[in-house]
Amino acid sequence: MKITVPELSLVILIGPSGSGKSTFARTHFKATEVLSSDVCRGLVSDDENDQSATPDAFAVLNFIAAKRLAAGRLTVIDATNVQPEDRKRLLTLAKQYHCLATTIVFNLPEKLCHERNRERSDRQFGPHVVRNQILHLRRSLRLLKSEGFHHIYVLSSPEQVAEVEIEREPLWSNLKSEHGPFDLIGDIHGCFVEVRALLQQLGYTLSIQEQDEPRYQLTHPEGRKVIFLGDLVDRGPATPEVLRLVMDTVAAGTALCVPGNHDIKLLRKLKGKDVTLKYGIVESLEQLAQEPVSFTKRVIAFLDSLTSHYVLDNGALVVAHAGLLESMHGRGSRAVREFCLYGETTGETDEFGLPVRYNWASDYRGRAMVVYGHTPIPQPTWLNNTINIDTGCVFGGHLTALRYPEKQLVAVPAQRVYADPIRPLAVNSEPATLTAQQQHDDILDVADVTGKMLVNTRLRQQITIREENSIAALEVMSRFATNPKWLIYLPPTMSPSETSQAPGLLEYPEEAFAYYRAEGIKQVICEVKHMGSRAVVIVCRDEQAAQRRFGVIGEGIGICYTRTGRRFFDDLELEKVLLQRVHAALDATNFWERLQTDWVCLDCELLPWSVKAQSLVLKQYAAVGAASRVSLDQAVSALTQASQQGIDVTEVLQTYQQHQTLAQRYVEAYRQYCWPVASVDDLKLAPFHLLATEGQVHIDKDHHWHMETLAEICRADERLLLATPYLTVEVDDPASVRNGIEWWQHVTSHGGEGMVVKPLDFIANGKHGILQPAVKCRGAEYLRIIYGPEYDVPENLTRLRWRKLSAKRSLALREFALGIEALERFVQREPLRRVHECVFGVLALESEPVDPRL
Repeated sequence: MKITVPELSLVILIGPSGSGKSTFARTHFKATEVLSSDVCRGLVSDDENDQSATPDAFAVLNFIAAKRLAAGRLTVIDATNVQPEDRKRLLTLAKQYHCLATTIVFNLPEKLCHERNRERSDRQFGPHVVRNQILHLRRSLRLLKSEGFHHIYVLSSPEQVAEVEIEREPLWSNLKSEHGPFDLIGDIHGCFVEVRALLQQLGYTLSIQEQDEPRYQLTHPEGRKVIFLGDLVDRGPATPEVLRLVMDTVAAGTALCVPGNHDIKLLRKLKGKDVTLKYGIVESLEQLAQEPVSFTKRVIAFLDSLTSHYVLDNGALVVAHAGLLESMHGRGSRAVREFCLYGETTGETDEFGLPVRYNWASDYRGRAMVVYGHTPIPQPTWLNNTINIDTGCVFGGHLTALRYPEKQLVAVPAQRVYADPIRPLAVNSEPATLTAQQQHDDILDVADVTGKMLVNTRLRQQITIREENSIAALEVMSRFATNPKWLIYLPPTMSPSETSQAPGLLEYPEEAFAYYRAEGIKQVICEVKHMGSRAVVIVCRDEQAAQRRFGVIGEGIGICYTRTGRRFFDDLELEKVLLQRVHAALDATNFWERLQTDWVCLDCELLPWSVKAQSLVLKQYAAVGAASRVSLDQAVSALTQASQQGIDVTEVLQTYQQHQTLAQRYVEAYRQYCWPVASVDDLKLAPFHLLATEGQVHIDKDHHWHMETLAEICRADERLLLATPYLTVEVDDPASVRNGIEWWQHVTSHGGEGMVVKPLDFIANGKHGILQPAVKCRGAEYLRIIYGPEYDVPENLTRLRWRKLSAKRSLALREFALGIEALERFVQREPLRRVHECVFGVLALESEPVDPRL
């Protein structure tokens, strides 16, 4: 006997003690899928036969069952379940989680059950117990269908039980194996001319094949498939032709279709049910009356076969006529079907007498994109990874398609107004100041960035953000961060090269080259490491672009912010002039047209150290150097006087004179990186990554492309913009490596901080996965600022060489993955909370206990 069990189902075994339920469950289901009342009784009392523990045991069983069903896991209940009240609790769970309920009934002979129980020492109860259980079971058999079970199987003999084969059946909505590409088309409502024009614009060829009756055939050179989102009928002039097109293409496998509420209403009428004859159904019935009876029968069968919704592309895409809550994706219940057809209402009516629909999409947090229609709107609306593409074609609007996975919208205008809407389509038809998503993003939920966070990224899968780090980041973001709508990226920290063993040096290029060489990288880029402050610069083509893409109003064409999300300049006029200069350079190089964008995000160094950083240098580093120098000057003076008076202090005096020289070198080192800033002409902006533009995150380009593209922009305003000098090194070529080392020596001997070494590819993988996107190799005099005036005294160098890089490198990779993920989510137009999940993660990781000098 074959028993078909839906892949997501609550399977309830019913049978008296001794009927073999537990053996059957172990044979046909995974151990993790089976919840046994006996086992749960043992969990709470250490005795599976302790009947006094039964209420607690079932509380545990129901709790676990609820968690499994919520997670979409098939669950089997192994208990007697002979009483209606026992089954009712379980059926309520199935209904709550929109799962189909299946029962397998063990209606075996009473004598057999008694014999089996006698063989078990732990089943010492009188025969009346089993007898009563069997009586309850047989009274229940006629009730099971009305109780709500979708599938009922009754096993009446041991032979039947032994012959059972369990077949798991995918739900009708499960089309996860279909990956597209798709073209999803909104509510057609009998507008055949428009759907034909739209299909042509999408690249399809629509032809008619003459067979017993004409059949539409749809083909696309790229093998794309159409998905119709329901409401094929009513109001429009050609309902039968639209139905013929959809039925033929679905039958041929070149299209899919979900039902709309108008389709189901028409189906009910065609089946002889009473329906309200308004909202266009009269026109549909009149048009169908002109068709053969066989066509109407075909329509009935087709509409009756439609599935409420589909889950496609490994769960990344969900299509339903009126949308669908995340908890209902891939589920099967009446509530799911009703939501797919009608959505959700508030119980109120508007000024036109129509029900006010609850905006379920405003609360949607699912990872799957949901595409729907049902409610006509002037323009397609994205909100929280959902989009409504019903643009009211039948009311004189447009018929719209969404290309997936491209997320491109294609539309054709209606040839005329076929029906007058009750609620005018023109209401609020003027473009809003902000999109629905931007309005929704005006208020961010602190719960999204508190507590322990697990962030999935494309580059490094799951990254853990600890609660204590989240608290620190929240403090920074809430007190100091700029308008969060600008914060689409924070740059990662950078690890130094391996510690050098060369005399007098802590860092040296050979170790940087060796790291990439060992991982199989052939070519690296060496870039001058500017002694400035990391700056993220966003520039829009105009203020309208800033509003359109970032949802920012009245804040100019862009922003310059620090790697912790703070606005770089307290003087906003200075920032405005800087952004205008960058904008002018982009204009001069035809940047907007070449990259087909109206905004850009740049990763830069701003020189000198910003006002805030200058303050740090002057108050901290300079203070240390000045204080040390004063103390040393006083000590040397005192020792010199002692020597002049005949006291032998030669050795001590030499030591202090050496310290005095080092302190002077310390002061000279930090002075190279500070100068007064009175205007934008005192600044230098050195961009080195062209991170993102509209529709693209430019990590697919190598660093040559980034450096040359940015150098061209810099040449348009060399007074402000500084093209970063760089050198290509073949790490397997000794001559090229020597050239790289000499280049570093030249840079550092002329006051430069050092260099950054990167693999040629923006993202490079080695023998153990993704590599450091960059390692820094700093010069001796710059490290004097970091480690102190006497860091290169031999005994100090010996101690410093014990520094550990593993934590720093782990941190750098995690922050890099989060930063790229944030940009990709922004470019893909995901909600701001999803972008901030990554941006906030970078900031939170910065509070991890890693040596800040590395």
